[in-house]
Amino acid sequence: MNVYDQAHQLATAIKESEECKQFNDVKAKVEANPELDAAIKDFMKKQFEFQAKQMMGQELDQEEFIQLQQLSAVLMQDPLTGQYLQNQMIFSQMMSDVYKIIGDAADFGIGPMGDVGDMQ
Repeated sequence: MNVYDQAHQLATAIKESEECKQFNDVKAKVEANPELDAAIKDFMKKQFEFQAKQMMGQELDQEEFIQLQQLSAVLMQDPLTGQYLQNQMIFSQMMSDVYKIIGDAADFGIGPMGDVGDMQ
């Protein structure tokens, strides 16, 4: 079995999956509306920045959190936005599962996904 051939087959399977097709369909609809596309990208950027602060243990600004929630509420009034975010989440979950499966196969005895504490 050639690993590279299998990787190409996996890539094809991902592209042909319902999760990918549905996400790409709704993504094309969003991108056809530049104003909505920009608003979603702005929201996602702010959400990512907030989550990054959270993961790094930085103090979280309550006002920033409230603004993020308000922006989310406004965006979710548009059904296409809701569909986009839901399909993105489903596709991301599928990809996360695939990465975990591959990561588990590449375990080098250092714990789950390179647990730093086990390297001593």
